[in-house]
Amino acid sequence: MTTNTPEDAVPNPAADRAENTADVVDLNNYRDANSPRVVAGTVVNRPPAKSGPHWVVRSGRAVHRAATHDRTRTVGRAVARNGLYVVGGARIVTRRAWDSRTSARYERMLGAAEAAGQHEMAMEWEERGQRFRAARHQRRMDMLRAPVHLAKSAAVGTAAGTGGLLLLGIALAVANKNIGDTVAPIMAVFEFVRWLVIIACVVWGPAVAALPWLVLLGLWGVGKHGQAAPRWAMPERVRNGEGDPITPSVVVTALRDLGIAPLRGAIKEMGDAGAAMLGPIRIAGCGVEVDVTLPSGVSTDEVQKRRRKLAENLSRHEHEVFITIPPQPRTVRLWIADSGALDEPIGPSPLVTDPELKADLYNGRAPWGQDLRGDPAAISLLQRMLLITGLSNQGKTAALRALALWLALDTSVEFRIADLKGVGDWRMFDGLATVLIQGPTDDHVIEATEMLEAAVEEMQSRIAALEASGATDGVTREMARSNPVFKPLVLVVDEAQVAFMCPAVGDDKRPYGGTKATSRYFMAARKIHNQGRAVNVVLWQGTQDPTDQNLPKLVREGAHIRASLVVGTEEQARMALGDKAVNGGAAPHKLRQGLDKGTVVVAGDGVKLEAGQSSITIRTHFVSGEDAAAIAERAKARRAGVTTLSSVVTDAPADPLSDIADVIGDVPRMLTKDVLQRLAVHNPAAYADWTFGDLTNVLEGTAAEPYKSDGRMTIARDRIARVLAERPEDAPRDAAG
Repeated sequence: MTTNTPEDAVPNPAADRAENTADVVDLNNYRDANSPRVVAGTVVNRPPAKSGPHWVVRSGRAVHRAATHDRTRTVGRAVARNGLYVVGGARIVTRRAWDSRTSARYERMLGAAEAAGQHEMAMEWEERGQRFRAARHQRRMDMLRAPVHLAKSAAVGTAAGTGGLLLLGIALAVANKNIGDTVAPIMAVFEFVRWLVIIACVVWGPAVAALPWLVLLGLWGVGKHGQAAPRWAMPERVRNGEGDPITPSVVVTALRDLGIAPLRGAIKEMGDAGAAMLGPIRIAGCGVEVDVTLPSGVSTDEVQKRRRKLAENLSRHEHEVFITIPPQPRTVRLWIADSGALDEPIGPSPLVTDPELKADLYNGRAPWGQDLRGDPAAISLLQRMLLITGLSNQGKTAALRALALWLALDTSVEFRIADLKGVGDWRMFDGLATVLIQGPTDDHVIEATEMLEAAVEEMQSRIAALEASGATDGVTREMARSNPVFKPLVLVVDEAQVAFMCPAVGDDKRPYGGTKATSRYFMAARKIHNQGRAVNVVLWQGTQDPTDQNLPKLVREGAHIRASLVVGTEEQARMALGDKAVNGGAAPHKLRQGLDKGTVVVAGDGVKLEAGQSSITIRTHFVSGEDAAAIAERAKARRAGVTTLSSVVTDAPADPLSDIADVIGDVPRMLTKDVLQRLAVHNPAAYADWTFGDLTNVLEGTAAEPYKSDGRMTIARDRIARVLAERPEDAPRDAAG
């Protein structure tokens, strides 16, 4: 070791830099070992690295990567899973054998019945257990006497067999005249036994070697069928809850863990026989269905309120589990979808796929979609008011329009439509509907109100005509087809909340909107609800985000068919469907906004429901605007020309003859009352107050005067056209002229 002199102790930065400077080889550009590229650099003094075999480090890392690789884990789980299937299968087989040889099963079922409060069932299981024990005792006593009976049977059988063989041998000896044939049958039996022994000796070794493997294979099959392996060893889709099979034990465990103390206690008392609460698990469409009889002290309402937790316990999403109340007391019906099945789209509407499809309001049902079972869901529209509601942009208009498109294929049905959104969703009904109002303004609401009020007047005249006809069964199909007075009239108001919220007030100081008895729209809707059905006048309304302000209670309850897409709260679900449906399990507020577009929960008498059910969930077919236009064209081709009155309000000078010709359109003749109604819609400013006398005065003295046809005043299209053609150019054209 050297010591520093005073000169050495003086700092010398240049020397330090020189000592710490070395040649560094640029490995990135290294090409020739004999002539490396040298780059000047500074080497930082560090402790010398610990030397060691690098292959050990690399090998350790490689082993770690291989051990933690996804494929390794997958293979490890597969090996563990299949091995545990054998263990689980052995446990299941042992349990089955134990149950078959002892009365353990009867004891469990007895305990389950007592825990569920089913005393009659408990007595029945106790009686079955006693019969089983008596039969088992009898079998054991028979086994004690079996050796004696077996020995006697063996002796008798041997003697009889030997005697028979000797008799056969004697017969052969006599026939062949050879005394040696007497023992030939006995020797043949001995030879047969010898060959059996030879075959057994050959087969015995392989059979003994294969038997354990066959047993293991059988146990593996039983374990695999019963999913007898822990969750960590299952495939990823099963660990994530995708595709878990719904078994009785899964359902019982899910119910046990709901957090309902009486239910958990009752299931614990039942032991492994908690499945006694369950009915048979039935395949139902894209899922399964099972009825659960709850123990005493547990209400169906408690289970309904825990729908999300129950779904999670079943490894499902909340929207994949539906809880309804069947007629049986203390029973809930669970419908559990296959994982992910409800996210798959359903097929196209028959309206799109079948160009020959026809409609009959009286005998047919509109194809609307599929229920949760995957079965077609059709709805009867005959003389039924309809209300469909839901949040914005969830498919309400498309669902309502699909019903109207089907009904448009029945040529006897007349449509009058008010689309208070006004973005063209109902444009294809131009040429199908006699009135088509499109727009969200107060003027459009006024026109929609006047459309309903005109329908009220027509309804009242129909009631009078029905009374005069003497019909005893109301308006029959024959009457609706043969008499235009009773043809089905469907009034459609889409976005009806715009009408209820309209602030406009008429000249009579009555508001058009609102929910009071002075509201013109509200009262017109109520009158149609009260009496329209009897004379084939029905009102369909679509509205969004229902409240008491934009959808009054009396209007809600006036609909025979009530359907709801997703809504925000349970309170809104009750407004849309009614308390009975929601209490029975209807839950449109549990649907997923944006994901369950077109899915409706329907309550009412227009759709087939199982006994005790108050609602049904339907995934409706989506009919695009392009397809809707094509269907509308098919409907127009089946009808005579229909002139659609637009919703444009005009203050232009009225020309009665031209306006009458416009409203008649291509119809050969039209009743004077219908002409008046259409004139009022065509130009309310000029014709709203017109009477039959005003119409007669305008046509009096012309060749187009009203005339009677079938006892009713009628105006002919050809006569009006002739008058217009012969009219001088300078003839007065205003309404007063």
